Amino acid sequence: MRQAIGFIILLLCFPFIWILYSFIHTEILVASSYKDNLAKSIQISSPSISSPIVLLDKQEQVFSEDYVEWREPLPLESIPLFAQELFIQSEDVEFYNHIGFNFSAIFRAVFANAIANSKEQGASTITQQLVRLRYLTTEKTYERKVTELLYAYEMEKQSTKEEILANYLNEIYFGNQVYGIGAAATYYFSRPLNELTEAELTFISAIPNNPMLYDPLVHFDATKKRQELLIDVLVKNNKITATDGDALKAMPIVLHIKTKTQLYPAYSTYVMEELKNLIAYKEGFLEKIAAAQNEHQKHFFDKELQSRVSEISTKGITIYTALDPAKQLKDDKYINNLLTKTPGLQAASAVINNETREIISLYGGKDYKKYDFHRAYQAVRQPGSAFKPLLVYAPLFETTSLTPQNVINAGRFCIGTYCPQNYGGAIYGNVTIKEAFRFSYNTPAVRLLQTTGIETAFNKLEPFLFNHIVNEDHSYAAALGGLTKGVTPLEMADAYTSFINGMYKPAHAIRKVVDKNGEILYEWNEEKQEVWSPKTVQTMRNLLHDVVANGTGKGISVQSSYIGAKTGTTNDYVDYWIAGLSDTYTSTVWIGYDLPKNMKPIESKKFHHSIFNQIMKKN
Repeated sequence: MRQAIGFIILLLCFPFIWILYSFIHTEILVASSYKDNLAKSIQISSPSISSPIVLLDKQEQVFSEDYVEWREPLPLESIPLFAQELFIQSEDVEFYNHIGFNFSAIFRAVFANAIANSKEQGASTITQQLVRLRYLTTEKTYERKVTELLYAYEMEKQSTKEEILANYLNEIYFGNQVYGIGAAATYYFSRPLNELTEAELTFISAIPNNPMLYDPLVHFDATKKRQELLIDVLVKNNKITATDGDALKAMPIVLHIKTKTQLYPAYSTYVMEELKNLIAYKEGFLEKIAAAQNEHQKHFFDKELQSRVSEISTKGITIYTALDPAKQLKDDKYINNLLTKTPGLQAASAVINNETREIISLYGGKDYKKYDFHRAYQAVRQPGSAFKPLLVYAPLFETTSLTPQNVINAGRFCIGTYCPQNYGGAIYGNVTIKEAFRFSYNTPAVRLLQTTGIETAFNKLEPFLFNHIVNEDHSYAAALGGLTKGVTPLEMADAYTSFINGMYKPAHAIRKVVDKNGEILYEWNEEKQEVWSPKTVQTMRNLLHDVVANGTGKGISVQSSYIGAKTGTTNDYVDYWIAGLSDTYTSTVWIGYDLPKNMKPIESKKFHHSIFNQIMKKN
């Protein structure tokens, strides 16, 4: 009787056994066909992951972050054991015992899928999930599943359990473009992972199971229910007591969502441009581009440089800068308010610290938004008379025995067909060089450039970073700032730093660039060079001060033991400039319209003087 009953049960179970055999046999055949090829092609490596770029001000406080995906990878020892246990108990209880996949779980899943005629039942280990995150699609085919098992097995051979768990916890998706449990803590609670309560840890651990369904910003209640389910799992597996479980469920969950820090966009935009220049300088791209034999080759090197910048930028770098946030804020607010009085009027400014030769404040335009056209370093405009100290007067005193007391004719003057005129067409007789400088007479400036020699004068500009000066600029018109393309406000401020003490070193915003481990990747290491003798520097400083005290710079008022500046106005009044320095700062201001327009009607308002007075203030 007992044998008969056993035979009947066997007969009844036979269809299920046959179905199970069929699926297992299919799995074996697929595995056999893929095994050899996959074993050769499997290469377990870390994926390319985009990490945030963080910018720090001079006090090492974050003022800007650039990222598409928010990530904060942590070593396993920095991830609380409670959080590790949460994922092991809910996702893969046998994690420390299996070889990448769990045979018993697979058989249960295959049997369940066979009965249901579907592929919905899962049996993925943490290792398999990491493989799927890194290398495979999420399609539910048995071929993909077999590939996943082989990858998981290979990963277990090449990595420790601790490495796998750490990578998994740092790479799983927590919704809202947040990857990794460390990033989830700072995104959803604005606190580091180690400061979260166990209730909060369980709450964010509920999200990866289905980031859309358990998005706490949209489905908070669903996420809370999932959190309670995870707590029940811990209780069931004797990891916590039922009393502790109830206490965790009762703890309030209050989200404090992280917002991307995007302060001082004019400064941060320039920093990203300078990062490109720094990489080009350090890795030889400047030489390659300069030696390019044609535009095609130059374009190739430019693209190569941009690829390198992108590669570095996605590795999670921190950029230390010289930004003075209080000053930047005050300068932005003041200039924005001032420009509001004249619709369409634009401005740009750059402020450099004299002692460190660092850029501490930049104004890129009214109500500037990140990556807009940046007038401080992208607006190439005619500099007018603000260019005279650099091209005419300093080279003159450096290479001749003339002094400010020497006399020069300020009357009509022509060189060939070029006949410059003084401001307003005025005609003067003999004046001292000091007077010519003070009132920015034009004909004396051209005569003095002729005395120095065009090539001699332009040679004195070579140390400076005037990137848009071309061979065609080597003419007498350049004495008055008449250039083919022009200069930028930042380039002007940078060159004027040579009047601090005759020494020149390019001004930069970036102090250093470090990787996620704090190792320095890049930093500027240029040396100062003497460009003007002490005698020339003292003469130029006296002349610049005289402009403020008695000449075109009247109205400039800065609290400093020294202040000197030079104004500039271009043809048809389309550009107004001031470039100068105090004991503390060297700065340049430009105002104008993006589409050049005559500004004679607002000349008397002297907006550029007002801006210069503001940006030269100490905090």
